[in-house]
Amino acid sequence: MSRFIGAIDQGTTSTRFIVLDREGAIVARDQREHRQIYPRPGWVEHDAAEIWTNTRAVIEGALTKSGLKPRDLAAVGVANQRETTVLWDRATGAPLHNALVWMDTRTQPQVDRLVAQGVGEAIRAKTGLPLATYFSALKLAWLLDAIPDARVKAEKGEALFGTIDSWLIWNLTGGRHAIEATNASRTQLMSLRTLQWDDDLLRLFDIPRACLPEIVSSSDVYGACVGGIDGAPLAGALGDQHAALLGQACLKPGDAKNTYGTGCFLLMNVGETPHVSTQGLISTLAYKLGDAKPLYALEGSIAIAGALVQWLRDNLGLIDSSDDIERLARSVPNNGDVYFVPAFSGLYAPRWRGDARGIIAGLTRFSNKGHIARAALEAAAFQTREVLAAMVADAGVEIAALKVDGGMAANDLLMQFQADILDAPVVRARQLETTAIGAAYAAGLAVGFYASLDDIAAHWREDRRFTPNMEPEERLRLIASWEKAVERSLGWAI
Repeated sequence: MSRFIGAIDQGTTSTRFIVLDREGAIVARDQREHRQIYPRPGWVEHDAAEIWTNTRAVIEGALTKSGLKPRDLAAVGVANQRETTVLWDRATGAPLHNALVWMDTRTQPQVDRLVAQGVGEAIRAKTGLPLATYFSALKLAWLLDAIPDARVKAEKGEALFGTIDSWLIWNLTGGRHAIEATNASRTQLMSLRTLQWDDDLLRLFDIPRACLPEIVSSSDVYGACVGGIDGAPLAGALGDQHAALLGQACLKPGDAKNTYGTGCFLLMNVGETPHVSTQGLISTLAYKLGDAKPLYALEGSIAIAGALVQWLRDNLGLIDSSDDIERLARSVPNNGDVYFVPAFSGLYAPRWRGDARGIIAGLTRFSNKGHIARAALEAAAFQTREVLAAMVADAGVEIAALKVDGGMAANDLLMQFQADILDAPVVRARQLETTAIGAAYAAGLAVGFYASLDDIAAHWREDRRFTPNMEPEERLRLIASWEKAVERSLGWAI
């Protein structure tokens, strides 16, 4: 049997291909960023064709670096940015428009209209999701109405919808139109209990069934790959945060992880029954492995985390590289009472306020770029604390420790502040590429590369544990100031 497994990690800002050995060690990787397209304020797009070009390039790059051939891969898995919406031509395979990214807010008027109609609770009951610009259904409806003849083509099955996993599955298999179940659960078109497209939701959002992909398991053989890994089985896919949940070996109810990427995404495994939140969280599919029963999760989504560091780099020129943020933040002993609320696309869980916008509060003549850098890092931790508090209230279970991963989890300053503001241990995984690893696990389970979930649990290793050492009075003061800043950000976009 082949000794390696491949994983495509297609994220919001870049695409990676990673090759792992049987023990979960990374033996090769390659990465390439893609353009962020902003046609108007609040509009965020990606070129799906560019993403596919980059996917082929990073596959070739990683295999070249390692000296491996496609035949050396037992299988390939995919992890992807969720909710980002693609519409393409069945005959040509070409996108009909740029992909609408998960953080795009152009559908806010449609959200407001549906809220006014009073259908929000019915939608949440079926899907576990609140009405928000975040999800795919309204993005797809916008594309069908904005592109000439798109709706007519969609009704005939000549225009095809998919999230990024669908786009990659289509291209990697030479034309299979499928969507993995965790990604389907984020469209707001799938019943969370049946894992099937829901006719009532299709009517509500005015979506033709003929354009929709087949819903498939997270761990299954979808077909043989083309596009640089010819013949390797494409055998697993997961939305990125679900992949990280699996990669962090969160296999039992109560297990939770937080991924610090473009945004922050905190998920807790809640078992075989979906849990409808009363605290502003999302009820979502955790993963469905083969023919096993689906497992569900509670999720708190934070739109802007690492993206704020990129904004300081690209828009303000405050740092030359994202890696410089920790050094700049350490140039000051504390935040100088400066707070950064990065509500660039509104606030997600647990507040769900589309009218919020980003602010920096507490500035004085004493404030400098070090305070702003520190406030930017702390924003991710403050938002995570809010989500975790909501999750504990929803699930009725205290979390003994929070597992963390993603690029920002390498930042020791942020991780220590996270433990301090949570008043709970933060445990960093030895391998931060848990999103790609989770996709590899799903693919490996489908082809017998991994025998069982016990194999996955055995591979997880702790890198470092951060324990809280902040005085309670200081913690309460910081939280109160953060909440005051958040209140100032609300009601900005009317």
